[in-house]
Amino acid sequence: MSGMGRRDFITLLAGAAAAWPLAARAQQPAMPVIGFVSARSAESSTRQAAAFRKGLEEIGYVEGQNVTVEYHWLDGRYDRLPSLVADLVHRRVAVIATPNTTAAALAAKAATTTIPIVFGVGDDPVKIGLVASLARPGGNATGMNFFSQETTTKRLGLLHDLVPKAVHIAVLVNPANASVAEATLRDIPEAARARGLQIRVLKASTSREIEAAFATLGREPADALFVAGDGFFTSRRVQFATLAMRYAIPAVYSSREFPEVGGLMSYGTDAADRFRQAGTMSGQILKGTKPADLPVIQSSKFEFVINMQTARALDLEVPNALQLLADEVIE
Repeated sequence: MSGMGRRDFITLLAGAAAAWPLAARAQQPAMPVIGFVSARSAESSTRQAAAFRKGLEEIGYVEGQNVTVEYHWLDGRYDRLPSLVADLVHRRVAVIATPNTTAAALAAKAATTTIPIVFGVGDDPVKIGLVASLARPGGNATGMNFFSQETTTKRLGLLHDLVPKAVHIAVLVNPANASVAEATLRDIPEAARARGLQIRVLKASTSREIEAAFATLGREPADALFVAGDGFFTSRRVQFATLAMRYAIPAVYSSREFPEVGGLMSYGTDAADRFRQAGTMSGQILKGTKPADLPVIQSSKFEFVINMQTARALDLEVPNALQLLADEVIE
């Protein structure tokens, strides 16, 4: 743009916009708003937010140009859900996207039968009442299902493969995230029995309670720790990695963000892929596809990540077979 800087050009445009007659401006359709809700914290989710935007762009929607995305990061404050969702419904947003928080999907579904909802849930969405069937959702909600039961069983198995002498396993859940806590406590006992493991349940919903849970393990040690998937836990991943090291306890987590900051290992569905899919589906809905006609996608990308440095610090021998299984080995 010779002779005129980009900023001058934008200023000129703004001036022109201000001069438009009001009637013409009234015809400019307002940008559709996507109300995006996640239990995670904003600082722990830059990769996920970027993936969501990428999914939208695949359908032709660019944030700030032809769509507005309102991000609501709960940072584990699940109690804020009812009022937040009520506000989104009251303002009639175009789509409510809850890519990784079952509680948010359920709250949205309870609050509206008309505004489209794009969810990501570990439970069977038919069983928990979000859709009529996977192939034909039939209502105002669709999204992704990422099989928490199989993942939980596999995650426990991998932990046992890495710590074969382990017998006593502590399982940490966040009771504030009721749907995930209940699913974990339903699936884990059976998986543990099959491997001859004994389970002890610990609970935490705040940073201080995470600290207290590890202090309990300091007093009454377990051989290993299974940390349930939870958006709040993910935002406290550095705290987990630090405490697990301090108490020298091998721990397995649900997502790669943990081993990336020094956690021992993780196994779970590829979260970035899930957020991208949520963006794509939100875009399809903005284009006019009804959620009722968009089949639920079953997540098929799983990630197993091991941090070798942490394994060595814990004096764990990582079998070659396990290293070969890993999608990523962090040195």
